[in-house]
This record gives sequence, structure tokens and C-alpha cells, in this order.
Amino acid sequence: MQSRGLRLVDITVGAPSRRGGAGPTDHKAVTIDGHTIMVPVHTGSAADSPFLVSAADADGSATLTHNGNTIARIGFPSAPNFYQRQTADGIPYSKIAQLHGADVLATTVLQTCVRYGRRSTSCQFCAIGESLKAGRTINRKLPEQLAEVAHSAVELDGVKHMVMTTGTPNFTDRGAAILCESAAAVKAVVDLPIQAQCEPPDDPIWFSRLKESGVDSLGMHLEAVTPEVRARIMPGKAEVSIEQYMIAFADAVKVFGRGQVSTYIIAGLGDSIEAILSMCEQLIALGVFPFVVPFVPNSDTPLEHHPAPDAVFMRAILKPLGEMLSAADLLSRDIKAGCGRCGACSTLAKYEKD
Repeated sequence: MQSRGLRLVDITVGAPSRRGGAGPTDHKAVTIDGHTIMVPVHTGSAADSPFLVSAADADGSATLTHNGNTIARIGFPSAPNFYQRQTADGIPYSKIAQLHGADVLATTVLQTCVRYGRRSTSCQFCAIGESLKAGRTINRKLPEQLAEVAHSAVELDGVKHMVMTTGTPNFTDRGAAILCESAAAVKAVVDLPIQAQCEPPDDPIWFSRLKESGVDSLGMHLEAVTPEVRARIMPGKAEVSIEQYMIAFADAVKVFGRGQVSTYIIAGLGDSIEAILSMCEQLIALGVFPFVVPFVPNSDTPLEHHPAPDAVFMRAILKPLGEMLSAADLLSRDIKAGCGRCGACSTLAKYEKD
């Protein structure tokens, strides 16, 4: 379902779906057997998906069918209470941070990126500017705004951890500086585990600064694992080489600890199963958690018509990866905060074994 998407007769059921922006774009949170996942609902492939929910019952649950055959009962996380609030100057909290999965607060601290404005440098799958263009978010979330929303999300909705990502503002600290001030502001008002996400900064001293500011875990996302695919899909970001990432991973693990540094790998961009698993093996050896997710063809991007990987392809990666992570005792449940701990954008955690 994460590969093919989901057709919903009533898109308004449960927490609002997401369009544009960073993270799980064009998705909706769905709960199956007590596990919440993010499923594409606004993509072109979702419109033709064999998975369908015709209507929800009064309790919010619904019947999921595949090609007309009933396969499961599903639910939808409720709309968070903090969405009803706004700042003193009238900015809705939902434009500052949003609920991901069932209990994760997520924000894009800076909604612009030095690479995004030109397709010759932008990541071809990225829709970070689309939600800003549509007025669904604000460009710069100030530290005091993030602290205010985080406090309410914990108080009103029991949020368990927070993800702070950012567009890349420069080619030096690459966003680490604004993440430091944002994390420090949140930690000053609420004890909430935080994952920060940015490209590798130019100086490893930033890892210590992030840790000291209150960041508990760090994400630095490769997305693709071979130079050829990276150069084609993310020409600007590929200028930061895989070798530079590996050095940064090793430096970051020294600060945050084994298992508290992670990277996103998007399966379906062109990397082979073998290449992805080989990279994952190297990352695990460094103490880095490789969070592998299926590619989603986001609307209004150059790859909106690029096919998503099928379930067979994903299982061929996730099953052996889950076994590798289990053997290394590098498990998602031990991550303090972030995408790997949430797990909603991938079924990887289902393949981990105690």
C-alpha cells in the first residue's frame, strides 16, 4: 500500500492529509493492527491504486479492500488538538509544525533551500517549496514559535518526540546553526526528544554544538547510494560526496552514540537492491541506522510520474536489512527520536527481530 497508494472516498477522515512540503508529502496517516504508517493518497499512482477505503464508520474505522476483496480493518489517527491553536499574531500552529504518524511532531524550520530554485541543482523528488507556495506553511519558523507549538503538542496530544528538518540555507553549516537555536528553545520549555536533520556541515564541531543545544539524534540523508544515481536525481546535493557523508557519519556517531545517527535511503530511484544493501552494511558497521523507504512520486516535482518500487522490490531490501539490523543490535526502538523511531514511512521495523 505504501508503494501503490490508497484511494479514499472521504479524505477528511482522521488527521488531515499532507500536500507538498518536506517529509512524507501527499500522504495520510493510517493505522493497521495498531501500527501507524504514512500512505500516499494525493499522488497520481494513488488515484489508480487497487487499495480502497470507501467510507469510515462512526468510530473512525473503515474497511480496506484490494481489488474489491476485503483484507483488513483500518483506522486513522484523530486530528491533533494543537491544530486548533494559533500564535498571538495569528499564525495557525499547523503552519509551524505538524503531526506525523501517531505521536511525532515534525517541522521544516526553514522552508526554502539554496538548491531548490533551479532544477539543475534541486533534488528531483523534493517538494519543499510547494506547501510554502500554496500558503500552507511559513518560511522561517522562529525558535519561540517552535517552543510554543511543541509545548502544546505534548500537553494536548501526548506527542512523544520531534523531528526538525530544514532546507539547506548555505554551503557551510548547512542548517546546523538554525537547528541548534530551534532545539535549544524547545528544550527550554518541554522535555521532548528531538531529532535534527541536515546535510553534513563543513566543520564537525557542529555535531557537538547540536548535541549541546538539546538534539538527541541526528539525521543526514543520503537518499541515493551510488554516485551515478545521486548525480542524476540530486545534482546539487551530490556535490557533497558519499565519502564526505561517510566521514561525517563517523564523526557524528562519536558525539551522538551508536544508533543515534541515521540516514534516509529512498528505494526506487535507480539504485539496485545489491547497492542499497551494500551501503546499509557499511552504515551499520559505522553505527548508523539506515532507514530505507519506498520512493513516492510527489506531485509538482520532476519525478511525479516516476514509478514507485513494487512490494517485491521493497521486501527484497527490507527483509535482509531487518536481519542485518537485528544481528547488529541496531534497532529502531532504541533511537531516541526521529524517522527511524517513528517508522511510519517504511515497514522496515516489521522485519527487525528481538
